[in-house]
Amino acid sequence: MTLQTPNYEDVLYDVTDGVATITINRPERYNAFRGQTCRELLDAFNRAGWDKSVGVIVLTGAGDKAFCTGGDQGAHEGQYDGRGIIGLPVEELQTLIRQVPKPVIARVNGFAIGGGHVLHVVCDLSIAAETAIFGQVGPKVGSVDPGFGTAYLARVIGEKRAREIWYLCRKYSAAQALEWGLVNAVVPPEQLDEEVRRWCDEILEKSPTALSIAKRSFNADSENIAGIGALGMQALSLYYETDESREGVAAFKEKRRPEFRKFYK
Repeated sequence: MTLQTPNYEDVLYDVTDGVATITINRPERYNAFRGQTCRELLDAFNRAGWDKSVGVIVLTGAGDKAFCTGGDQGAHEGQYDGRGIIGLPVEELQTLIRQVPKPVIARVNGFAIGGGHVLHVVCDLSIAAETAIFGQVGPKVGSVDPGFGTAYLARVIGEKRAREIWYLCRKYSAAQALEWGLVNAVVPPEQLDEEVRRWCDEILEKSPTALSIAKRSFNADSENIAGIGALGMQALSLYYETDESREGVAAFKEKRRPEFRKFYK
């Protein structure tokens, strides 16, 4: 059985044989999200999370270039274009991915960068194409994720590697991500859908109640990060009002190297 809900503009939603696939559908923007994207993702995850016919949720990006590249800098002028502390309810979306009572698999088909990297990290499992690229850009564009994107990442791959990802803003291959434990499996791009479906089918054989309890048990140990993140988002909102942060956005749009230190006082 296949169910499609076509009333989203930025997101595709499909339910097939117990698997809900939520696709960020902005390939022309490398699946970067704006305010509307976040609102639609929240609705889609709520829809899938409480649909008893759904046993697994898959999050991915349209096309073969990008899973998600975070907040759309074209919609960022000190605040993004939606609701929430910073104009994007990203902390609400991250929390919802963790709270829906079923496993969420990130199908990483390309760039998982910035806020998109955080989204794959907070998913329960990540399966990547060999062509996928991972990394952070926050400090390069005058931004940071002060919650799950930093503290929870350290729990996943360790403090030293998490700090390297954030401090240096390098890009990492799928093979490196697998070695670090950042993803669960890596396959050739043409085998990605088959591999994701194989993992989904194995999960669908298991007790949904047991899986839900297991997920909540795993999350309990790191749930305090949500509180830390909420405080951090307040600080981030103030930071976005500074010339230092605005320099990052301006440099990105002008395709030049930012000069942060001339605004650092």
